[in-house]
Formats: sequence, structure tokens, C-alpha cells
Amino acid sequence: MSTYMPKKADLADRKWYVIDAAGKPLGKTAVEAANLLRGKNKPTFVPHEDCGDHVIIINADKAVLTGKKLDNKKYYHHTGYIGHLKEVTYRKLMETKPEFAVTKAVKGMIPDTVIGRQALTRLRVYAGAEHPHAAQKPEVWEF
Repeated sequence: MSTYMPKKADLADRKWYVIDAAGKPLGKTAVEAANLLRGKNKPTFVPHEDCGDHVIIINADKAVLTGKKLDNKKYYHHTGYIGHLKEVTYRKLMETKPEFAVTKAVKGMIPDTVIGRQALTRLRVYAGAEHPHAAQKPEVWEF
């Protein structure tokens, strides 16, 4: 018995999915998005090929962080100057830039390789319920 290896023509068909993050935990939404971006839901998945789909996440501002994560979890970034390590709580981050918080969660769940960076280009995150990708006829992804 030989191992099945998909060809480039088999992997070229990319679908579009919409994930509604309203009322759902941020981590669970990010896991589903990362799996779709990598293509792990397909029977033709191979880890060394880029076989994922496009993902649209809507209602990012209504995503939920469980427990005390809103106040205890912090986002750190460095400006490049000595002593300029900045920290922002996720409560403030979710109020000001919820798209960034969701994107950062998804980015942490895909591999830091060329394939992972290509997969992130297929992620679109919107704070509200509207998105401009109706022409692609995205399917609703339920989990």
C-alpha cells in the first residue's frame, strides 16, 4: 500500500468560510480558524503543502475571554528603544482593537513557517457583523 500524495491541482480549490465569534470564547474561535487556514479539515491534508481555505471572522468585538483573562492577560510589545516595553491589558485591547486580538490568537496557533505566514494572509477579521466578501459566497462554519 502506498501513501497518497495530493498534487497541486487537488489543493488549488480553496473555499471561503465565515466564523461568527459573538458569544464564543476567543481561544475556541481561534482554534477553528487556524484549522481551516491550515486545511486540517480536508481529507487531502498534508503538512508540507499549503492546502487551507480562506476564513472570515466577524463580530470580533463580541468574543468572550473566560475567567479573569480580561484583566490578568496582557499584550506586550517593545518599541525598539531602551526601556520601552509596553503592556496593554486584554480589556483595553478588546475595546480598542478587537481585530488585532483575534488575529494574534490565530497567529499563535499556526506554525511559524513559510506555510504559516501564507495561511495568515487568507485570514480576514472584522469587529462588526458586516464584511465585504459576499461575492466569494462564503459558507457559515459552525462549531
